[in-house]
Amino acid sequence: MQPPAASPAGPGLEPLDAAVAEVVRVTEASVALLYLLPPGERVLHLAVVSGVPGQITAPWARIDLGASIPVADAIREGRLVWLRGREEVAQRYPRLGLVLPYDFMLAAAPIMNGTTASGGLVLLWPIWRPPELSPGDLAAVDAFCRTAAGLLRQAADSGHPAPAVDTPRVLPPPSSRAPGRDEALAVVNFAERLPVGCCAMDLDGRITYINSAATELVGADATVLRGARPWEVLRWMRDPVFEENYRAAVISRQPTSFTALRPPAKWLTFQLYPDASGISVHITPTAAAPETPDARRHPPPSAELGGVTSLYHLMHLAAALTEAVGVKEVVDLVADQIVPAFGPQALALLTAEEGRLRIIGHRGYTAELMDRFDAQSLTAATPTARVLSTGVPTFFASFAELARAFPSAVHQDNMASWAFLPLIASDRVVGSLVLAYDQPHPFTPAERAVLTSLAGLVAQALDRARLYDTKHELAHTLQAVLLPHTLPHVQGLDVAARYRPAGRGMEIGGDFYDLIRRDDTTVTVAIGDVQGHSITAAALMGQVRTAVHAHATAGTPPGEVLARTNRLLVDLDPGLFTSCLIAHIDLAQHRAQLATAGHPPPILRHADGSTEVLHVTPGLLLGIDADASYPTTEIPLPPGSMLALYTDGLVEVPGLDIGDTTADLARHLAHLEGRTMDDVADALVEYATASAPRHDDIALLLIQATRGE
Repeated sequence: MQPPAASPAGPGLEPLDAAVAEVVRVTEASVALLYLLPPGERVLHLAVVSGVPGQITAPWARIDLGASIPVADAIREGRLVWLRGREEVAQRYPRLGLVLPYDFMLAAAPIMNGTTASGGLVLLWPIWRPPELSPGDLAAVDAFCRTAAGLLRQAADSGHPAPAVDTPRVLPPPSSRAPGRDEALAVVNFAERLPVGCCAMDLDGRITYINSAATELVGADATVLRGARPWEVLRWMRDPVFEENYRAAVISRQPTSFTALRPPAKWLTFQLYPDASGISVHITPTAAAPETPDARRHPPPSAELGGVTSLYHLMHLAAALTEAVGVKEVVDLVADQIVPAFGPQALALLTAEEGRLRIIGHRGYTAELMDRFDAQSLTAATPTARVLSTGVPTFFASFAELARAFPSAVHQDNMASWAFLPLIASDRVVGSLVLAYDQPHPFTPAERAVLTSLAGLVAQALDRARLYDTKHELAHTLQAVLLPHTLPHVQGLDVAARYRPAGRGMEIGGDFYDLIRRDDTTVTVAIGDVQGHSITAAALMGQVRTAVHAHATAGTPPGEVLARTNRLLVDLDPGLFTSCLIAHIDLAQHRAQLATAGHPPPILRHADGSTEVLHVTPGLLLGIDADASYPTTEIPLPPGSMLALYTDGLVEVPGLDIGDTTADLARHLAHLEGRTMDDVADALVEYATASAPRHDDIALLLIQATRGE
């Protein structure tokens, strides 16, 4: 199995490459990353890279919209994110600062089609540039985002929306002038005459030219070095100091230098000078040695796994896993990070349930193949079952090795070598991670240790995620029990209700709604939101709904219902506040009386299709002041008119004024005339959630007086 090829740009998207190159040229940025957001997804896909190799960007190939990453924040908040240097990066984005501890400036901008995000742009600059973006830079970034949005919109309109990119396209560096044959020969002769070593590396760290003095200093032939990364072919250069300085030079575009020992006793100073096309390296012998030279004589075991890059990938994964809140998110992070960062072509993540193996995630394998292994007995003679039962990792450099250990094994996945790693948390085996390689892969002791540690990180995150999911499911079940399963049928009234729980990283909330039938022509409707996201909030929601229901059933006016419920909450002192809106509807008189306790205002759609956001005199949130009063506002509600009651999750967007988003929702409601109530409810929720990511629960209650009643 070959590594996946770069995903094509897709019909109509080829100009994106040129647009990225142009914004880099105009702004003089050193690095550019273009992310696309496929329709209906919450994961950004890295599509185009400029100025840095793909191996460095691998940890950010996919980014969840809820992650604390500059480009995700820019898209969620609909604004430019600007970071002036290393300290600001570390303060605002610790994970990014941990994995890229270099000096650079960063801008992240959203690509928007109206109110819908299509992707994002990230640009990096060397630290010596001015500390603020110039008007010209801002204009160039804005022009790029508008151009990219237009290209993506055109592609979608032609039936080719932005694809989910597997491997980003890495743009070639800007071309320099091509020297003539005589000039090129003169340059080579010049370099050969120099008494000091020099070599050229591309941005991927591979040597493209090295002079004779340098080959003599490092002790290797030019034919061995050309086309290779020095720390991969020279064992004494596997000390992470070399690769660390290479990464620093590429990302920061600043010169770096270090001294390293070429055994047995020759110290060499390396000076790296980067630009957009690569790195020039100057090598000289030196008598100066570090204070503790013995520390550099033996490369650390981690170097054998891939050096600094692998260490940073490991740190990035560890930091990312601490933020994962559910099993699905852990699985996605493991699949998205391990494959590009640690070299396997496929992986499978399994757990044990009721005596059988259950595959909870995979990458690089087909679903059909995974179905053959799912639900396999834990007593089966397979490496995965053995790992789960013993907790001991096993490594096979070839299928022949695997077959010797498991004679009944059948070669089904076309892979050449495997690592079967136990996932151990709190001294319990909670699952297994299978990594597969398409070439024979001798696992060194150092690599086995790192991969086993990696599995430990995954196990701890998976264990936490399963506990979170259990708690989350319990809370949602509690709320589902407390919310009405059906709303009563009332002649002359059409009703539709929707509830959507919050997204990533949130526990259950306290949103509720209710419809209480009092007699044949009068009903009371209520909607509310208990502060917070927890089982406590959901339980308090049940108490509030019960109190509102009891008072409304007794015929209590809306303002008095809120006042009595408020006194109850003050007495209970739960430490949480509640917003609530109550409407008493008289179908015979075609009137409605409304009272609110700090709740978002209702929207009224008139019989002619026009809409308005109603002004209802607000009272305090419930649970603050026992003596608070709640004025009542009366409005006409003729046949054909509709009331939309909702919680703030439907209209609250970070960085936007809630008045503006509420007005947008009202305008959208006006365009939905002629649809069924269920269609209107679905359209409102879809409109709100498609325009920007939501981080709060959503409750919606629509009430329409039937025409002719």
